Amino acid sequence: MRSEDDRNKDLQDAVERRTEKAQREKKDVGSALRNVYREAVSEDVPDEMLDLLDKLK
Repeated sequence: MRSEDDRNKDLQDAVERRTEKAQREKKDVGSALRNVYREAVSEDVPDEMLDLLDKLK
C-alpha cells in the first residue's frame, strides 16, 4: 500500500504538470494574438473606408 507522502507527491506532480501545460497554452495564445495584431496593423486601409472618412471631413 502506498504511503500518504507518496500520494501527496503524486498529487503535487499532477498539479505541476497541469500548471506547466496551462503556461505553455497561455504563451501559445499570446503569440497567436500578437501575430494576428501585427498582420492587422500592417494591412492597408481599404479605399472604400478612406472614401467614407473623406466624406466625414
